[in-house]
Amino acid sequence: MRDILHLRAPGNWINDPNGFIYYQGKYHLFYQYFPYAPMWGTMHWGHAVSQDLVHWEHLGVALFPTKEYDRNGVFSGSALEKDGRMYLYYSAVRYLETDPEDIHRAVGDRYETSQAMVVSEDGFRFDNWGCKRQIIPVIRDESMAHAAHTRDPKVWQEDGWYYMALGSTAEEKAGRVLFYRSRDAENWEYAAQCRHRKFGRIVECPDLFRLGQTDVFLASMMYIGEAGKGYEHLPVCGIGAFDRRTCELTLSGEFQYVDYGMDLYAPQTNLDRDGRRVMIAWMRMPRAVEEEGRVWNGIMCLPRVVEVQDSHVFFRVHPEAEGYFSREVRHDGQLPEGPCRIHGILEEGRELDIGGYLIRMEQGCVKTDRSRVFGETKGVAAVCSTPEVPGQCRLDIYVEPNLIEVFINEGRYVISNVVYGLGKGLTGKVEHVWQGGR
Repeated sequence: MRDILHLRAPGNWINDPNGFIYYQGKYHLFYQYFPYAPMWGTMHWGHAVSQDLVHWEHLGVALFPTKEYDRNGVFSGSALEKDGRMYLYYSAVRYLETDPEDIHRAVGDRYETSQAMVVSEDGFRFDNWGCKRQIIPVIRDESMAHAAHTRDPKVWQEDGWYYMALGSTAEEKAGRVLFYRSRDAENWEYAAQCRHRKFGRIVECPDLFRLGQTDVFLASMMYIGEAGKGYEHLPVCGIGAFDRRTCELTLSGEFQYVDYGMDLYAPQTNLDRDGRRVMIAWMRMPRAVEEEGRVWNGIMCLPRVVEVQDSHVFFRVHPEAEGYFSREVRHDGQLPEGPCRIHGILEEGRELDIGGYLIRMEQGCVKTDRSRVFGETKGVAAVCSTPEVPGQCRLDIYVEPNLIEVFINEGRYVISNVVYGLGKGLTGKVEHVWQGGR
């Protein structure tokens, strides 16, 4: 099975991207996968590959529960290459008591989490029985971490050391990030932790990398959104300084949202073939889609290059995805068939209508309204907004039947929204429209 531009669930359910890596000439993207229903359940790792971050081929299940410590789920993690082999790191979940009426749920949401790894010789074959290894047991010292909510190992290598960041919490009241390090990528020692007043109650999917002389921190924070006004768990990013000797992270300035559409979650980054820092994330969907004989729930955003300019983190469409839209078409008041890219300039008080999805500028902020193409969905916001946009507002809008991504001023801000039932009309100030051509 193949997907173009956006990796979708091959059927049933996907969520977080995992193990995103450019390895031996191909991009590998693993993802949280429940293969039995279009809903969250016991986690596996699905696997897809691409030559260009645009055309994706699904390869089926890579990792699945086989051990006592991961019997209730192979949860999120990352990948690196060492000595020509692919190392996968993941969070392993074991329920303390399983719901007798639904084995995919824990009674009282009580479970424990450890960290584990698998080594693959070629990035395509994964021995789920013989090659798994638990590398960080369940942490039961509450002063250090939380036995259940310590997860999502992000592993990277720098200057002869391997580093690991883990999301965690202090008593489910204050989020924190743990740092480990290793000389061989297999045996790990605790190094330090970071707390911050804006970490929410639990940190998930931490990511840390250097761009030039700047360290950028990304993570998904739980319970930072307004209850009842949309998702409570949201990804943020900020800049700071990470001391590689002590593993102490100091964050400066304010956080910004990774995406102002609020559907995006669990971003993960790695380097592309040309050394650019590229991000992919999961787009949360409140209900499944029935399409061509399959039911699916979950889609990944377009790959985005992460850059820092004037202490602000930009998320720009990756050149491979941008280049896919190579054929310009006439704007005749109708959306073209299939994926399209729309370019325009938005002025104060003006509005762009894309098949019922509205983009307008109010008091210097870009606002989107998907009310007419979303349906009645409780707990998920229909109207989204950026902060005030400095200067002229240039839009690059990528449109698919279930996802619209609005890039403002070359990625200064992004609004990505899941939609259902787009119409065909296109009105407003549109300068160019492109369709896919490769």
